[in-house]
Amino acid sequence: MNVTAGAQQATGATAGRLPLAGLSVLLTRPAGQADKLAATIQNLGGQVTSMPLLAIEPISERIAVERLKTSIMALDNYDAAIFISTNAATLGLEWIENYWPQLPVGLEAYAVGPGTAEILRQLPWSVHCSDSGVTSEHLLALPGLQDVASKRIALFRGQGGRELLAETLRERGARVDYLEIYQRRVPEYSRAVVLKLLDDNAINAALATSQQILDSLITLLSAESTLPHKVPENLQSLCVVVPSQRVREHALAAGFKQVIDAGGADDKSVLTSLQQRWAISPGKKEST
Repeated sequence: MNVTAGAQQATGATAGRLPLAGLSVLLTRPAGQADKLAATIQNLGGQVTSMPLLAIEPISERIAVERLKTSIMALDNYDAAIFISTNAATLGLEWIENYWPQLPVGLEAYAVGPGTAEILRQLPWSVHCSDSGVTSEHLLALPGLQDVASKRIALFRGQGGRELLAETLRERGARVDYLEIYQRRVPEYSRAVVLKLLDDNAINAALATSQQILDSLITLLSAESTLPHKVPENLQSLCVVVPSQRVREHALAAGFKQVIDAGGADDKSVLTSLQQRWAISPGKKEST
């Protein structure tokens, strides 16, 4: 069980003046992907406990690797490349840089979210990202993805996931190929140990930056084995920060009563939401 608890860095009168004093947040991102966020929360007076609810692993199965290699080497046949997450961007750039010292001429990049876009801007190509939100729907509304008839699009993602992007683009006449570069694994935790962790660390907020992470959290907290899982009444007041309205509705349906739509999964969006909510009345948050 890979769980770490960070002591609150500021104490006493100093902590009382900091914006996140009294906050004890559960970070659930994959291991190593929340370090900067954890440090910032602590510097702002909060306490952090890390319990990764998702593991990201590069694909390793031989056939899948060969299929991906073939697609990467044919990247000059594509008009656009879409990256659905920071993981897709990070691992995707590694693959591209291994086989393309110079990017194919005319290839444009599309990112779901500003964090993903920031990673993609390491390469000299046009990067498009919606200013309105971080969902597939927001990406599909971008002007460059409207008239895509006969265009070839490479969709970088993990194995599995939502089909909306590819289905919609295909309906618009594009040819879309999946470039699946990683797989997701859900770490195993004991429910009893997790509940004790929440209690021992006085957790009053949890970060769930994807629906899969949220589902893992809901499953861990739920006492019943029947579906759909519901959060027990005594845990429904836990404040949960999610990246979009779609995921927020999913959290509310599971029983959480305090759910914040951060409008993104990046550190800036999460921190802004935490500070805004925590400024209302620490420890006594109203329903959203």
